[in-house]
Amino acid sequence: MADFDIVALGEPLLEFNQTRPGQPEFLQGFGGDTSNAVIAAARQGARCAYLTRVGADVFGEQLLALWRAEQVDTSGVLVDAQAHTGLYFVQHGPQGHVFSYMRRDSAASRMQPEDLAHGLVQRARFLHVSGISLAISASACDTVFAAIVQARAAGTQVCLDSNLRLRLWPVDRARAILREAIGLTDVFLPSMDDMKHLTGHEDPTRTLDWIRAAGARGVVVLKLGKSGAVLDDGEHRRAIVGLRVASVDATGAGDCFAGCLLARRAQGDAWADAVRYANAAAALSTQGYGAVQPLPRPDAVRALLAGA
Repeated sequence: MADFDIVALGEPLLEFNQTRPGQPEFLQGFGGDTSNAVIAAARQGARCAYLTRVGADVFGEQLLALWRAEQVDTSGVLVDAQAHTGLYFVQHGPQGHVFSYMRRDSAASRMQPEDLAHGLVQRARFLHVSGISLAISASACDTVFAAIVQARAAGTQVCLDSNLRLRLWPVDRARAILREAIGLTDVFLPSMDDMKHLTGHEDPTRTLDWIRAAGARGVVVLKLGKSGAVLDDGEHRRAIVGLRVASVDATGAGDCFAGCLLARRAQGDAWADAVRYANAAAALSTQGYGAVQPLPRPDAVRALLAGA
């Protein structure tokens, strides 16, 4: 039996989220896609660990305290005395949320394959990684692929969230590296917003065909935002509708989806049931500001599902 349900690898960030559009008022919180996902999973009762580097600064200390408070194992977190912890700002307007990052040369961008010597990847049921970690630096990209190699050798299932950020890398490079990673994963979680940049269209069927042609072997869950998701298990494709709530901030909703999906799979749910649960959790996460604070607990998710 694995020691952990989910081990996630990536870049954590301090978050400053605007609480009133157009006003210089920001709520300090936490972010970073795979960190958000692993906290969401831990809140559902999954046994989780996180792998990264943080700076030897107050922000790094706050992130370590956050993970420990959320019952996320931090034995794979390294403190880098030569770099800072990254941060970002979220502003809200008529076109949705806008992100501004201060992450260049962050501690997480200095991750190296040698950082994985602790062996935590081999002790998990799922390894969760993302396109952001592939993009932030060459050494971080190498670290993600090294973790995938370790996972495959140990029988740990690999989950990849596309999380495409074109400010981090050119689309041609993103397409090439993501295609390589897709072929090595057991679970791929692309969003329609991401895939339109890689495929040039916004049709879910054609998008899933492209993903399969790119080498996806396992389960693919195409996220459609508030419209839900399409589950492709390699034999059948099934649309699973989203749940409507009064949303104020979608920051981290996709990360919440990923973490809750893997948590429910680790706890024995069928794929369709896990997607329904993740849909509901992601919807609830949009009812508050910030990436972490609104991540729901199981009772709230079950209540929304029961009402639906």
